Amino acid sequence: MEENKAKNHTYYKRFDTSKDASSHKIVGLAGNPNVGKSTVFNALTGLNQHTGNWPGKTVSNAQGQYMFDGDTYTLVDMPGTYSLLASSQEEEVARDYICFGNYDMICIVADATCLERNLNLVLQILEITSDVVLCVNLMDEAKKKNIRVDLKKLSDMLGIKVIATSARSGKGLDELKHAIKNACYNKKHSYLDISYDENTENAVKLIENDVRRLAGEHINTKWLSLRILEDDNAFTLSLNNFLGFDIYKDDALCENIFLAKKLLNRKGINKERVRDLIVSKIIEESEKIYKECVICHKDSTLRDRRIDNILTSKKTGIPIMILMMFVIFWLTISGANYPSQLIYDFLFKIEGRLYVIFSGAPPLISGMLIGGVYRTVAWVVSVMLPPMAIFFPLFTLLEDLGYLPRIAFNMDKYFKKAHAHGKQALTMCMGFGCNACGVTGCRIIDSPRERLIAIITNSFVPCNGKFPTLISLITMFFTLTIANSFLSSVVSTLMLTGVVVLGIFMTFLVSYLLSVTFLKGEPSSFALELPPYRAPQVGKVIVRSVFDRTLFVLGRAISTAAPAGLIIWLMANVNFQGTSILAHFNAFLDPFARLIGLDGVILTAFILGIPANEIVMPIIIMSYTLAGTITEAGSSLELFNLLSANGWSWLTALCCMLFSLMHWPCATTCITIYKETHSLKWSALSFIIPTLCGIIICFIVANAARILSLV
Repeated sequence: MEENKAKNHTYYKRFDTSKDASSHKIVGLAGNPNVGKSTVFNALTGLNQHTGNWPGKTVSNAQGQYMFDGDTYTLVDMPGTYSLLASSQEEEVARDYICFGNYDMICIVADATCLERNLNLVLQILEITSDVVLCVNLMDEAKKKNIRVDLKKLSDMLGIKVIATSARSGKGLDELKHAIKNACYNKKHSYLDISYDENTENAVKLIENDVRRLAGEHINTKWLSLRILEDDNAFTLSLNNFLGFDIYKDDALCENIFLAKKLLNRKGINKERVRDLIVSKIIEESEKIYKECVICHKDSTLRDRRIDNILTSKKTGIPIMILMMFVIFWLTISGANYPSQLIYDFLFKIEGRLYVIFSGAPPLISGMLIGGVYRTVAWVVSVMLPPMAIFFPLFTLLEDLGYLPRIAFNMDKYFKKAHAHGKQALTMCMGFGCNACGVTGCRIIDSPRERLIAIITNSFVPCNGKFPTLISLITMFFTLTIANSFLSSVVSTLMLTGVVVLGIFMTFLVSYLLSVTFLKGEPSSFALELPPYRAPQVGKVIVRSVFDRTLFVLGRAISTAAPAGLIIWLMANVNFQGTSILAHFNAFLDPFARLIGLDGVILTAFILGIPANEIVMPIIIMSYTLAGTITEAGSSLELFNLLSANGWSWLTALCCMLFSLMHWPCATTCITIYKETHSLKWSALSFIIPTLCGIIICFIVANAARILSLV
């Protein structure tokens, strides 16, 4: 095997941080984004980690365990990274673990359909350790595209074990476990040495002895010397933390670094050029290995390119995206009504039984627990569960198919014009399901400035909790008179899509205003991989979307809605000067609310709905009917008559929709924002900015309609 390795590859001893005798092995799982790394992780460990089909999904080291041949293996799933020459937070996490982690071996997952690019990372990792197994995944996809990988030749050229897998179907995983075991027990303790240009090699020799003296055998001293010549400050900080001292305080090293850089400068090579030379050499080696080991019988990417010519075209990309949004919303609206009514009837039938059970209890207790807490929770479940159970699987199917990165590609130029980050398109999409999830997803944005912009503006896209209010108002005031049910649903969906497009426009506008005021700066560039289109695994998508998303978000909504129901019941049933506290609150807010096209009841409902947006309409109904508890809405016609009798017009409904779209985030999202930013200032601005936008737009719309005598 040694004779078949690339001619400029030699190996050196590597520092061993493992304990070979131990039956507990630690395996690092590395790879480019979107190669099926998390799928391999889930298949081996049995953990249900989310495996979204877009880059940057994993943003921290997840861990799981599995047993094999009597040994315990802890698998550490690192963030997807294209390179160890880190330029992002994810890449820094992966690089630091590979360089300094106390692992027994590294399993690199590569995509068989685009192996050439993946080999760049493989070679970089082999410069740090050859205790590696290469898992060439997605072999089923490669077969469909007529790509053949010579695994034996690839193994010979790299000097490591190479295993072919199709992780989604479980093929090759047993062989992978055997290879991991062998790598853990039969260590090579060596480094891959890549020969760079003469000038770089000479500069490295000037400092390598000092680096070896300071760092010992903890890491490949040649690779470490290259990082020092690059002036990679983030890596230097990680290295100093690992060693426990500052290597730049060594006078001899600093003197030789100065001489090495002087040597390079005389040849016209600055630190940026050093990195370019390193990257160019790695790419050259990758291309050489790829040409030797991979055969493409025809243009394997022709189908994907043809589809992308349509989905990412300047002319058709955005219209198709809006059409996709329309279809998802239409299916959600059309499919949610009947199951929502069934759940509602079932839960409120249970409520009647609960009142019988609590018949001997004081009315205050039964009222708070049943009329307050239980009824509010029943409303949230019946209104929120059906649309989520439809929306999330549909959204996840697009994600699994590989369409979401295309959305980011289409939206990137618009975010760039707003001086924001293109990845904000992905976090915005996540916000449609839950704004709190969207805020958490902003971790994939490396720039702190652009991450804050994405966090602050995420609430401009309506989450699943806002859809019931928007849909019910559209149905009652704009499509109720349409006799044809299909036409009614189409018109409702068109209006809902229009509201969402307005939210996207506000995201761009506010992102731009923030980037020229509070958060000044230029947009940063980023690499976005458009993954191959893959047939979604419908069964897994449904299970994952129901358990990972629908039930998770629903549980969080219930936990906030329950105490809110108690507070609302108390406000509606505790009187002051002969009138309930809720009525006093409504009257106090009424003058201001009417300025923006609402009334005191509506504004109160939005304030009390901070824990969960789903309970806004029930609170409005409760206040208008003077009931002491959240009441049943009845049919759309009955609800329309109730609202109309209390002064509602189409303008009131429109302003209510606009304010629902643009107002403060829910309590869960606010808490998530604080956890992500660790700042009361930015948490407060995330609350205030959308609220001010909602107030200003509602004020303009309401008073323009009044001036023009449209109401």
